[in-house]
Amino acid sequence: MGVGVLTAYADFLPVTPDTPLISMGEGDTPLVRSRRLGATIGCDELYFKLEGCNPTGSFKDRGMVVAMAKALEEGSKAVMCASTGNTSASAAAYSAYCDLPSFVIIPKGEVAMGKLAQAMAYGARILMVNGNFDSALNLARDFTESHPVTLVNSLNPHRLQGQKTAAFEIVDTLGGSPDYLFIPVGNAGNITAYWKGFKEYQSAGRSEVLPAMMGFQAEGAAPIVRGAPVANPQTIASAIRIGNPASWEGAIEARDDSGGVIDMVSDDEILDAYRLLASKEGIFCEPASAVSFAGLSKMHRNGLNLSGRRVVCVLTGTGLKDPDLAVRSVSNQATEVEPSIEAIEALTISGRA
Repeated sequence: MGVGVLTAYADFLPVTPDTPLISMGEGDTPLVRSRRLGATIGCDELYFKLEGCNPTGSFKDRGMVVAMAKALEEGSKAVMCASTGNTSASAAAYSAYCDLPSFVIIPKGEVAMGKLAQAMAYGARILMVNGNFDSALNLARDFTESHPVTLVNSLNPHRLQGQKTAAFEIVDTLGGSPDYLFIPVGNAGNITAYWKGFKEYQSAGRSEVLPAMMGFQAEGAAPIVRGAPVANPQTIASAIRIGNPASWEGAIEARDDSGGVIDMVSDDEILDAYRLLASKEGIFCEPASAVSFAGLSKMHRNGLNLSGRRVVCVLTGTGLKDPDLAVRSVSNQATEVEPSIEAIEALTISGRA
């Protein structure tokens, strides 16, 4: 496709004759079929949606391009977001592309360095506050309500409009909806958007069935599972370290209407999935992305029969967002050797023969 989501799916988006059809090449991300992990859980048809292949390395670009285009259309003077990382990177990149000032409010000490580096490089004005994501979002919301600045968090309805296009792509690629869609849940905008996309495509006659939406939170940041906001969310998966999701009701609707679940996985389960995706499938995703496969593995252990089922795991961002974690968590550390063929042979092919 390669034309960007505004052009590719204009009929399903709030595009008017005055909407600038901007694009940095977002969307059209790979849907890769599992070669090894599917067999370990009894699933013959398992796919990974690689959203880390978007321009800034995460799914956020799908929604950001729509939010930014509408901000330009409405004559906004700047954009603002609160972020644990990926939203800030995307907002800053599209702002630079569109020559709009961008302001990013981040919670101190809770943003992976790879993501913060992106926002800094793109030229955003970064405001670091002592507090968590939820307090940062409240500040951003209050500020934009009284200034000619557009909020580009997922509270902006145009964000979810853009993010739903990933569901369209899955159907277009597979020729129909999967039986199950496993997806991480943080601020809950993405599960809400995917469900919206699947329903719209069914209504348009593009798909006959709807998938069960299987959303997973991190155990230390699972307000929807626990039924109450979490004041101090904690998880290694920083992208979903959110205690009071903005799209909470949308996530519940997606779960209930689709016959799916919203459950949680531990940090150990997340790290295990993170390592397996990289070492068994060649897919390097950020920890929050691995939550989808961690959730699938948990459901399999708990008895979910995946035989004959078509399953998609959404991997929301690239592992390069948090490279320090990879270095700390993988077992294959670098081995220092003498600069000689003999030393190399001893530790490689000859050494294992």
